[in-house]
Amino acid sequence: MNSQTLSYIKQAIINEIEGYEFYRMAAGQSRDQSIKETYLELAEEERKHVVWLQDLHKKLDGKEHELDLDTIEAPPTPDIFNWKHLDRENPKTTLSVFGIALQLEKTSYEFYQKVGNEVDDEIAKKLFAILETWERNHYETFNKEYNLLKDDWWNEQGFAPF
Repeated sequence: MNSQTLSYIKQAIINEIEGYEFYRMAAGQSRDQSIKETYLELAEEERKHVVWLQDLHKKLDGKEHELDLDTIEAPPTPDIFNWKHLDRENPKTTLSVFGIALQLEKTSYEFYQKVGNEVDDEIAKKLFAILETWERNHYETFNKEYNLLKDDWWNEQGFAPF
């Protein structure tokens, strides 16, 4: 695998580590145990992504042959979308965390889209398209929940339309 593709995978690892650290920080700031657990679950999902990408990098590093996507196990299916612990009574902090999470996910899928357009290898393009879809799905799921939380917060503040 060429060094450009490998460097993109390394950057993806850093992006996932940033997400992991962010969710751990959010958990540390939460006073509510159930919300803390939700953030720790989110952190764990990001950790799984890091491990998957690290394994992929190891498989590809120093190999001259092309990547065979059929031999690469798919990224782990996210278990992060269990929102039962979210604080809907006081959505302000949760809304803030989700706002940042949206930015992290958006940055990730835009990164994969960009690098997918930059690589020459068709297999690498397919790999980055898969990863883009992975992150875009996270973004869309977070965005739906963010909008529900935002509506809750607007109602709490008396900003509900008419």
